[in-house]
Amino acid sequence: MKKSNVLVCVSGGIAVYKAVALVSKLSQAGMNVKVIMTASAQQFVTPLSFQVMSKNDVFYDTFDEKNSAVIAHIDLADWADLIIVAPATANIIAKMAYGMADDMLTTTLLATTAPVWVAPAMNVHMYEHPAVLRNIAQLAEDGIQFIEPSEGFLACGYVGKGRLEEPEKITALVVNHFMKSAESEANA
Repeated sequence: MKKSNVLVCVSGGIAVYKAVALVSKLSQAGMNVKVIMTASAQQFVTPLSFQVMSKNDVFYDTFDEKNSAVIAHIDLADWADLIIVAPATANIIAKMAYGMADDMLTTTLLATTAPVWVAPAMNVHMYEHPAVLRNIAQLAEDGIQFIEPSEGFLACGYVGKGRLEEPEKITALVVNHFMKSAESEANA
């Protein structure tokens, strides 16, 4: 199987620490991983943590062009074989549903033709809010695939659905996705 390119887009919630583990697990599984972080994600974990786990530069500023030969958000959008938004906060889900492009993460998402998977993580009441459910439904209609949050103890002290799915499970889904893609290409 060829080395697949996975772009992990990290928005700002306490589950960002699990995204570091996700990047590590994806890299260990043989994926080439790059990371985009929102400003709020950087309040929880530094870009250096993701750089160490991915062995790649981390992107967080639309106007910080690391390679002057390309436009970073377009280059990342084209580079990715799969994009995973994890954790996906209520805010980033709303931005995606309305097609907003006001930071590195959202501009890249609008520019990609790669499959996009969203792994929500938020308070149980936020996850069940009609506006969030409406935005999720819109994104599903747009072809976005969701990795459902798990149930359990949440950082806010509540118990319910809203925990970011475990990095090992997300990694298994990604590996399975690329194995099926490779089988389809071999049978074509």
